[in-house]
Amino acid sequence: MLPFDQLCAEIPRQTGTLASLAEDFDPTLPVPDCPGWNLGQLLRHIGGYHRWMETIVRTRAAEPVSDAQFSDLSDYPSAVVPWLTEGAARLAETLTTAGPETKVWTPGPGGTTVFWARRALHEAVVHGWDAAAAAEAELDVPEDVVADGFEEWLEVAAAPEAYEPQDGRSGLLGPGRRLSFHTPNHDWLVDLTGSAPTWRRADEPASVVVHGSAADLLRFVYQRPALGRLEISGDSALLDLWRERTGFWLTEDGS
Repeated sequence: MLPFDQLCAEIPRQTGTLASLAEDFDPTLPVPDCPGWNLGQLLRHIGGYHRWMETIVRTRAAEPVSDAQFSDLSDYPSAVVPWLTEGAARLAETLTTAGPETKVWTPGPGGTTVFWARRALHEAVVHGWDAAAAAEAELDVPEDVVADGFEEWLEVAAAPEAYEPQDGRSGLLGPGRRLSFHTPNHDWLVDLTGSAPTWRRADEPASVVVHGSAADLLRFVYQRPALGRLEISGDSALLDLWRERTGFWLTEDGS
């Protein structure tokens, strides 16, 4: 995991890069990777999400907090870009003031402010790519940030919702079920042979092997088109099942 201070610093940095990209485009521009959304709605989603998380951290919430006031995508300010960057800066400041050990409610593992710093950053990264695709532009994200986003996904993939049989869907665990992911600078092994999924940084034999850039691996799990090329060998059906089951927490638009 990236250091807490780096996570906090990258939130306004990545959000600012996204805002700079969006500043020159019509907010009604469709966003193909978020079906049904336009650019203004995408920015409203990120900015509202940041304000929701800031409320959780600032109030030291011990139980779920409603996001209703932040989730209306039809109501975004005319000056949505500065509104977006302001919210990111405020969230980063609130997180930094709270520090990494502060206990707060989280919908996933951790139960501290670290969860929110990480989630805010990678939400901005993935949706930054969405905006870049809509504007037919490129968005350069540091590889260590992207790799941390992939590792966040691997940690979410250990939740029971991702691997237990339910609603007529097959379970994810089974003998010989191991997935190996490789980039030029990283190796990850996902082991589904035990009582719950585990992962580690390792280059070991697996039933399905995926090679690509860190960005394309992260885009793959978030169901975005690859920027380059992913090379997949072995049990591709297991890979597809793993991606489907571990994406249980995504909405229909992939956010």
